[in-house]
Amino acid sequence: MLHSFCHHQPIRIGIWIFFPGCNKEKQNKPHSYKPEGCATIKCLDTANTREKVTSVKKLTNEVTDSNPTKVADIFIPRIFSNSSHRDGAIYKNKLFTENWFDIDITDHNEMTLAECSINHDPIELYGYIAVRDDRDGMRNYVLNYSRDDPIITQKGSSIQMTGPKRNIELVSPVLIEFDMRIKNGGQEEEDLQLIDGAISCHDRRSWKPVKHRIKGNCGAVDMSFACVDQAVEATIEVVISEVHSSFSLSLRSFVYVLEDYEEIQLFHGSIDQSCGLRRFVLAVSHGDMMILKFRFGNSNVERRRSFKAELYGCSSRQIKHELANISVKVNWSTNSAF
Repeated sequence: MLHSFCHHQPIRIGIWIFFPGCNKEKQNKPHSYKPEGCATIKCLDTANTREKVTSVKKLTNEVTDSNPTKVADIFIPRIFSNSSHRDGAIYKNKLFTENWFDIDITDHNEMTLAECSINHDPIELYGYIAVRDDRDGMRNYVLNYSRDDPIITQKGSSIQMTGPKRNIELVSPVLIEFDMRIKNGGQEEEDLQLIDGAISCHDRRSWKPVKHRIKGNCGAVDMSFACVDQAVEATIEVVISEVHSSFSLSLRSFVYVLEDYEEIQLFHGSIDQSCGLRRFVLAVSHGDMMILKFRFGNSNVERRRSFKAELYGCSSRQIKHELANISVKVNWSTNSAF
């Protein structure tokens, strides 16, 4: 059982949102548009629990009703007032239901997401982070775990996100909802609220990853956003076969953003039999190269495969290794809404 502690350092969650450009040569032809925005995610690192709940009020720069600020290259966005989920305030707020987003905030529908089991302790986190866009107004989960199946973490551990299921369109501002809690006992009433509320994202200019710090009652969460021009959607499928012995596998992608490659951790875990990993959704500038790097075991043995971003189609690569064979397929697509 966890005791009543709070996070002294922020939990870090990387969520990348990508903004597109348009292919002027083909913009009047069917299926030639770039998606209005794609999202992919990095990993979540948990920090050690150090302070008791009674010291929560000492957290500095509470942002619920304050103006956004930027400190040490960390942007602290304004959390909408009356946007908390646990007390139901967000469902009564006309800002979301009538005035701005014009969405059904009570609609909790989601696309089916792959599960990811984590076997570390001592902190148990559960809840969700989701994005609503103008395409259908439904939650597109980048992280979603129930109380019965929480994320079990420890300081320095990494957790792969479970989404998003599809691209995130940013024709208009998107709403980012979050309700993350720390499991603290046998009853839900004993749990600690980490963060709860909503923020918006609407800047369509190209920019490299910027860290946004969300402060809550019992700690903080860092979310990283990045923009890339003329983004197309890449759906990555990985199948592992002919496994000769158990081994650890790390999979990272490198996406070009404003004159530099940015690393995104996709998977890190143990492989002991033939299997398929969950699908990964990324965004890449049309015509750029996406690099996938596989690391086998605890050694420095790595294999890299490169894929050129296309408007549509499929690319496949094979990796033959003494531990196992890996088949990689990347499906390219533009915004299916067009």
